Amino acid sequence: MSMDFVRIRSIVAAPLMGESPKGGWAAEIRPDDSVHALIAVHTDQGITGYGSIFTNGGLVEAALKVLEPLYLGENALEPERVSEKLHQNTFWMGRGGTLTHTISGIDIALWDILGKALNQPVGRLLGGFYRTRVRPYCSLLMEEPDRMAETIAPFKEKGFKAFKIGWGPFGRRGSARNDEAIVAAARRAIAEDDQLFVDAGGSDAFWPNGLRWAINTAHMLADYEVGWFEEALKPDALDDFCELRRQSRVPVAGGEVLTRRQSFIPWLTRGAFDIVQPDATKVGGISEQRRIAWMSEEFGVQYIGHGWNTAIGVAADLQIAAAMPHVGVVEFIGGSAYVDGLLAEPFQLDQEGYLKISTKPGLGVDLDPDKVSHYCPTARRFFSS
Repeated sequence: MSMDFVRIRSIVAAPLMGESPKGGWAAEIRPDDSVHALIAVHTDQGITGYGSIFTNGGLVEAALKVLEPLYLGENALEPERVSEKLHQNTFWMGRGGTLTHTISGIDIALWDILGKALNQPVGRLLGGFYRTRVRPYCSLLMEEPDRMAETIAPFKEKGFKAFKIGWGPFGRRGSARNDEAIVAAARRAIAEDDQLFVDAGGSDAFWPNGLRWAINTAHMLADYEVGWFEEALKPDALDDFCELRRQSRVPVAGGEVLTRRQSFIPWLTRGAFDIVQPDATKVGGISEQRRIAWMSEEFGVQYIGHGWNTAIGVAADLQIAAAMPHVGVVEFIGGSAYVDGLLAEPFQLDQEGYLKISTKPGLGVDLDPDKVSHYCPTARRFFSS
């Protein structure tokens, strides 16, 4: 079997619906809403790669029709070139939206194919393994103070030793005392040496708070040894992020809504972030994520990928984490069916609260067709096209 050219035969989307997790958004996600989709790239050599996309599944299916003339017959062994071809030929249709998100999933799937074809894990193809395990932080929604302990408890019992609490009532009640009470309750609920991060969710619709609120809140978070303050401001408030970083005693994190590497340049050159958080399922896939991560390294900004997506997204984040020199944690949604309920072998924490980074070919995980079918009525076509 020649592996010089593996032709893309078809690409199929699997919108996920039925148990979509709450996001804490002002317009809350309903279980039957589609906010994530899987993608399968089928080839003439019988190798299939899988990717994940953070957007509505119907938009993904529409984008695939637009992109089809560009990817059909292409060489699936060349993910960066093929993905860049898709980007370069669709600028005029709108950079950074549905097409970019969909290209992200295609790119992840192409890296999966390349790894399978070469019998190597993606992390090794990205440059090599700096680590073979990484600590996941359990990403949970904030609740009112009297409910934070019960929200955290089941995941603490599962062995998580890092937690991010976000969205919900935080910053949305006009009460600094309530905000502090939420954080204090979370700090009490975890072990003394556990890590705690806070995500305000400033990319929510009509985020009500500005720079003064963010500065005051950052001072409060420092008293609770919070590891970073994420999305404290509206996602386009570059000047305010720069000022917040100058005044905050807590590291400032953000960037999850930015797409394509070029959009990160002003945020890095201006010094807006201590921690940059691109999302591989939005930003352009593994190819773009790696470029942003290395660019951030040059500016002394820590890369920690945003990973509020699916099990395939987690697998991609783990492989990128393996290949970057300074990645201490990866995001892991607490209790999401699309993370816990899609794989033949679900992710398992070790006794120290770490996830092993697979050295199996490709992304190193296998989807369970029956499990995927539970959340996608067209799953049979997804696996067999």
